[in-house]
Amino acid sequence: MTVQSKSLVTSLEAAAQKAGMVLLSATNGTDYQGQPTTIFQLGLANAADRSLQLELSEGFDFNKPTLLSEMTAHLAAEARRLRNPRPECYVTLGGLPLAFDKFKWPFHRSTSGADTYIAHGEISLADGGTLNLHAKVAASVTVTFAEIVPAMEQPYAETFVYNAIRKTVDLGQLEFLKSGNRQPVPVTTRYYSRWQKEFVFTDTDDNARLKYLLSKVYWLSGVLGDSKPVWIADPRDAQYLNTGEADLLRMAGHEAGDGFMVLDGEYAAATPLLLSRAADYQADLEAALNFTKPQFNESMRSGHANM
Repeated sequence: MTVQSKSLVTSLEAAAQKAGMVLLSATNGTDYQGQPTTIFQLGLANAADRSLQLELSEGFDFNKPTLLSEMTAHLAAEARRLRNPRPECYVTLGGLPLAFDKFKWPFHRSTSGADTYIAHGEISLADGGTLNLHAKVAASVTVTFAEIVPAMEQPYAETFVYNAIRKTVDLGQLEFLKSGNRQPVPVTTRYYSRWQKEFVFTDTDDNARLKYLLSKVYWLSGVLGDSKPVWIADPRDAQYLNTGEADLLRMAGHEAGDGFMVLDGEYAAATPLLLSRAADYQADLEAALNFTKPQFNESMRSGHANM
C-alpha cells in the first residue's frame, strides 16, 4: 500500500470512529479503467458482523473544508442505515423493494466518446421471493452536472445516483429481467435546483409520503427484516421525496398511532396489522413491475395508427 493510501486509511478510520463505526479492512482495488483505489469495509462498533463497502480513489483527500463535512454526514447516515435489517434495500414510490449491489466506484469517464462520467451497478427485486429479477444499470452524469458535485467519489454521489435510479424506475424506464444488457440512467441537471441549491426528484404530498412510508416498513421491516425496525428519518428518502427527515418522522408517528408500525426514536417496525395488508402490497408490486415492461401498441399491430 502506498504512502498516499496509508494516509487515506488513517483519515477514513478517524472519520468512521466519529460516526460510531469501525474500520474492518482496507484493501487495494482498481476502478473501471484500472486506476488504483482503496476498498474499505466499515461496520458498527457494536455489530461488526454487518458491514458496508466504501471505495475511494487512491490518495483521495477529503480533509478539506469543501469535502470533510459531506464525508462526515455520509458516514453518520451510513452508521444509522446499517442498523436496518437489509441496509442495501430501498423502496420506490410505486412499491418496488430494491436491493442496490455491485456498484463500482468512483465514476469513470465514458469510453464511448460521450462527455459524461459513468458509474456501473445493479438493482434487484427484493421481495423475498424467487423471481430473481434485476437490472444492470449505467448511471451517466454530464460534465455540467459534475460541476455541482464536490467530488466524483462514492460518498458525494451515492445518494443522488440511487435516487435517480429510483426515479427512472418510477418513470417505467428500467426493465427488470433475469438477464440482460446494461441499461442507461441519465443523471442530469433537471434533478438539481440551482436556485434552491439542492436535488429535486419528485414532488410528493403527505398522502404519497404516507403511502411510501407504509410500503417501506412493510417490505424492509415486515417481509425482509423479520419485523425488525428500519430507519425512518433517512435523508436519502427525504431527498427522493422532496421533503425533510422531521416530516417523515411526523408522518410515521401518525401511522404508529393507527397501529401500523411501532416507532422507536427514528426507527419503525411493522405490526401484524400492517402485515395483514400483504395482498395490497403484492398488487402494488405487480403493477409497478408491469409498468416497467415494454408495451406493444396494439393499434399499430392492427394498422390503425397514423404514420
